[in-house]
Amino acid sequence: MSKLPKQYRFLDFSDYGRPLARIIANSLKETSCTPIDVTLWFIVSGLIAIACILFEYHWFAAFFLVLKSILDAADGELARVKKTPSHTGRYLDSVADIILNFFIFSALWYCTEASIIITFFAFLGIQLQGTLYNYYYVILRNNVNGDTTSRIFEYNTPTALGAEKQENVDLLFRIYKGLYGVFDKVIYLLDSNASESKKIPKLLMTALSTFGLGFQLLIISLMLVLGLKDYILVFFLWYSPMIFVFIGLRKIFQQN
Repeated sequence: MSKLPKQYRFLDFSDYGRPLARIIANSLKETSCTPIDVTLWFIVSGLIAIACILFEYHWFAAFFLVLKSILDAADGELARVKKTPSHTGRYLDSVADIILNFFIFSALWYCTEASIIITFFAFLGIQLQGTLYNYYYVILRNNVNGDTTSRIFEYNTPTALGAEKQENVDLLFRIYKGLYGVFDKVIYLLDSNASESKKIPKLLMTALSTFGLGFQLLIISLMLVLGLKDYILVFFLWYSPMIFVFIGLRKIFQQN
């Protein structure tokens, strides 16, 4: 199941794992496996990838990073096919992503000659990139009656859905806000009226999908296997100014 109605779908470079994710979700539909279980699988895959980076098993690291991306999509797909959306799963997914990103970049810093300053700003860069992509994507989904599990503005703790426990939602929401709050605020300050956009062009969303976590992990994987690990952090640092380009383009499209 897609997050968007058919007429609003765009080519999403970060979502290359979706076909396999759907196969995994459909194979688990009639089992006792839950979306949370799949989220735990992608956490394990991410941790294995980090270990492989540290021991310089770059092909294995690339494999587990891509597998992590596929499983990251599969947990949401399973929630949709089982019709069991949950805020617990949504926040656990996001919290796991940012923690794994931190350790991936820490592993790259440890294995290269990059300075801690470059590593720090590269990490901030990829988080702001991903936040901008998610910000626009959630706005688009909400405006065209797409998937609404994610909210444009994460101000208040949501009410638990279905069988999930409110205390779990409360805890994960607090952690989520602690980890992502600053990035959400920065992107909102840079483009505070984005939610007023009735339509975000498909071409812009496709270009912006290069900021998606799936594509970011794919770039890391490719650079690892191509022997370019020393340039990964620098790449993400210098790609971050594209944030301002995409925001400028969205504002131009809104005016036209």
